[in-house]
Amino acid sequence: MNFYNNMHPYYCGIDLHTRSLYVCILDQNGNKVLHKEIKATPDKLLQLLEPYIGNIVVGVECMHCWYWVSDFCQEHGIDFILGHALYMKAIHGGKAKNDKIDSFKIASLIRGGTFPLAYVYPSNMRATRDLLRRRMRIMRFGADLKAHVKNTTGQYNLPPNNLNLRYPNAREQMRGLFEDKTIQTNIDLDLNLISDINAQLSKIQWYIEKQAKQHNPVDFHLLKSIPGVGQILALTIIYEIGDIARFDSVQKFASYCRLVKCKAESAGKSYGTQGNKIGNQHLKWAFSEAAVLYLRGNEKAQKYLVKLQKKMSKAKALSALAHKLGRCVYFMLKNKKVFDETRLLG
Repeated sequence: MNFYNNMHPYYCGIDLHTRSLYVCILDQNGNKVLHKEIKATPDKLLQLLEPYIGNIVVGVECMHCWYWVSDFCQEHGIDFILGHALYMKAIHGGKAKNDKIDSFKIASLIRGGTFPLAYVYPSNMRATRDLLRRRMRIMRFGADLKAHVKNTTGQYNLPPNNLNLRYPNAREQMRGLFEDKTIQTNIDLDLNLISDINAQLSKIQWYIEKQAKQHNPVDFHLLKSIPGVGQILALTIIYEIGDIARFDSVQKFASYCRLVKCKAESAGKSYGTQGNKIGNQHLKWAFSEAAVLYLRGNEKAQKYLVKLQKKMSKAKALSALAHKLGRCVYFMLKNKKVFDETRLLG
């Protein structure tokens, strides 16, 4: 957890909503200079902040509509900070809670040096990252459709098939499988949706890859030098990291990727782990997939996994391999070096 500790003459906390903003401005002594609700428009916000530009910092909680406030502050030269939603428990723990109280608490956290920081993602890559995340959700929906087709086959006691519904020929073989017209109509619905999803995902993947070659072509090619890491995993890692320089150490990077567990201790006693869901779930998925794909047809990696399994279970061994890959990616991107398997497995 990182806190914002810079000093300013004025501190502005904004309780952010889609259609309205509740703005609270405090001076260095903690006195309220301004505390009011306005419409969520750049013009209204500029009217309030214009007298303080150059002497104020603006902080908001990380939620779905913070993009425009960040761009607004960057455009007008205003210091902007983003609060980590899971760490800002102070604004949710009071007896009473409303927008007015929340904005005052946010401003007080900034002034007191206890405002938990989240990463302000670069605006030029923001839309592409959101598109990539949406592609992931649609892809998983397509996987659910394929599972439904397979489960329906077993439900009506038909012989199992190993058809890959990703391909048109396999989908055509499923068209006349059921004698009951209603059941076949249900399956055809899945097959039509799968066909449409595959067509759209191919276009989106091509577009995102084209964007990546403009935003960060060097890192994109470095990541593809890892065996098993293809276009989607490389794109996910690039766009979820943003700028590798924001991580001061490899330990912080591994923690952000959910590749390590943090102990909960008190008075010399251990209470297990906590905070396992804090971090980037997309990077956790990417490195977990990369570890499994890295093992395919790789005898050296498979021997290394067997070596790890002598000390721990197979699941923990895979997690340990994913952790090593995460550390490897950190240094690859930091030093602009291609993948070195000898150093990874040494």
